[in-house]
Amino acid sequence: MDSGVLEGYKKQHLIYGARCQHPEYVSVVLYVGPVSLLPTNQPQLRPGTVGIKMKAARFVMRSAGTLIPREVEHFSRYSPSPLSMKQLLDFGSENACERTSFAFLRQELPVRLANILKEIYILPERLVNTSSVQLVKSWYMQSLIELVEFHEKSPEDQKALSDFVDTLIKVRNRHHDVIPTMAQGVLEYKDACTADPVTNQNLQYFLDRFYMNRISTRMLMNQHILIFSDLQTGNPSLIGSIDPNCDVVAVVQDAFECSKMLCDQYYLTSPELKLTQVNVKFPGQPIHIVYVPSHLHHMLFELFKNAMRATVEHQENWPSLTPIEVTVVLGKEDLTIKAGFGYGLPISRLYAKYFQGDLNLYSLPGYGTDAIIYLKALSSESIEKLPVFNKSAFKHYQTSSEAGDWCIPSKEPKNLAKENVAV
Repeated sequence: MDSGVLEGYKKQHLIYGARCQHPEYVSVVLYVGPVSLLPTNQPQLRPGTVGIKMKAARFVMRSAGTLIPREVEHFSRYSPSPLSMKQLLDFGSENACERTSFAFLRQELPVRLANILKEIYILPERLVNTSSVQLVKSWYMQSLIELVEFHEKSPEDQKALSDFVDTLIKVRNRHHDVIPTMAQGVLEYKDACTADPVTNQNLQYFLDRFYMNRISTRMLMNQHILIFSDLQTGNPSLIGSIDPNCDVVAVVQDAFECSKMLCDQYYLTSPELKLTQVNVKFPGQPIHIVYVPSHLHHMLFELFKNAMRATVEHQENWPSLTPIEVTVVLGKEDLTIKAGFGYGLPISRLYAKYFQGDLNLYSLPGYGTDAIIYLKALSSESIEKLPVFNKSAFKHYQTSSEAGDWCIPSKEPKNLAKENVAV
């Protein structure tokens, strides 16, 4: 295994948690470990594409003050249109119409890209001017240009439909390193200047929205590519990247095995899995929901890695390791996953929130930290949570540092005997 990966794993802060049950949720409780996002199958582009892309990127950078801002201004006036899991399934059903998906995405993707680009423009100037953020901005503007070109194409043109799929593949591959590149830009900015608490708060606000936007655009592109291209998902039961009958326990076990392999390679040992499932909705039946297995796998893998490291390092001199206890509980409407907190969970929280779920943390000093993931079990209620650039978002970035409106205790108690007290 790559030494850098192992070193990153070594530095992760891992702790273990406890069980959680709730009759209205599907719950998974983990006592050890983290998870890693599964690699996406990305087809190779034709020879010469890289050179073309680099030239296009340079053109975008040179023309940033002319054509592109107008396109961004135009599409950012529209609000993104969130889709439910059910609607995404309908797009990929047997009667799915590629023309309908094409007509929707050629408008929706530019809207989502333009909305987040508007927020990039109002970030601190020194952050925007870092090489990493400039690179990310050039990727987004180039993708916006390429997608807007399809507004002139007819949905009845078969070549346009085929070219659109190819363009989505290029855009998706171009944005592959968006998360680490943007993170590098923030690090460059913080190294160059000292950010005040308000600026740090605004940066976190932006990053959450930026990464959520990236999850949503990637989801839409993957759905169209997997459904309407010749690519094979490897699992015929999937509709795009969605499993209409996702076996939650199977995903838990797969994520556990992936984390166990990593833990064994680094520590030469790993805890076992103790799995319990409770189906409140259909007692005695396996737990299935409509969900994106790769998203769930990412969240669980991060939790398992954290819990495994915590267990191994905390119980280093124990005769045997405490098993990781996982409890999956399916309620009437939701699914909940509870596990140990650690590195990688900020992105996992966004994956949970993307379809109206959540990931909450609860710490107990001397015991550990529990992470509970809530997921909607009903496809009609699993609706995209999308950032939109509007007056409220703009005002958030304009917030200035003000005096606190709560008392701050002094380090030394006041000597009331020396005070003149009026009676």
